[in-house]
Amino acid sequence: MVVNSLRWTTRDLEAMPDDGGWKRHEIVDGVLLVTRAPHIRHQGAAGKLQLRLGNWSEATGLGSVFQAPGVIFTPTDAVIPDVVWISQERLANGVDEAGHLIVAPELVVEILSPGDLNEQRDREVKLKLYSLHGVQEYWIVSWQRQTIEIYRRVEAQLQLAQTLLGGDRLSSPLLPGFNTPVGQIF
Repeated sequence: MVVNSLRWTTRDLEAMPDDGGWKRHEIVDGVLLVTRAPHIRHQGAAGKLQLRLGNWSEATGLGSVFQAPGVIFTPTDAVIPDVVWISQERLANGVDEAGHLIVAPELVVEILSPGDLNEQRDREVKLKLYSLHGVQEYWIVSWQRQTIEIYRRVEAQLQLAQTLLGGDRLSSPLLPGFNTPVGQIF
């Protein structure tokens, strides 16, 4: 029995032709993941979170927020989360010459895209990846259900801490004083 040992790397991603942004190419543990450009409601939720986190970051000076940055954990683990927040300390030495993050941001946000495979990727594959590489908090946002699942690091693993609904307020111990109504994200 022959096992396919092909493992994609960041070098392979660099060699791919530009498709004009219609598809997102990521690799996790050497496996290539290709997704379509997200739904406009997906992008709307990401933009609202970026705006609120950005306003808080500017007011506090504690870090920076980025929408759809490249994050390279290893040559075989490179993803494009919807939104990240990273402290000034990590950001200072955490960017390569191409402008990709090469350290784990403290906070990663993924907005769910429709489909079982997309949900499995964010809820299982990326949850494990972010746990492995030191992300402190992971938010899974569903614009369809209007919920935000908050995963926080407990010892060495991200674990579900709470699920917020439209009437709840979003806050985080990582972001002192950050507080926004969940319903306004959707």
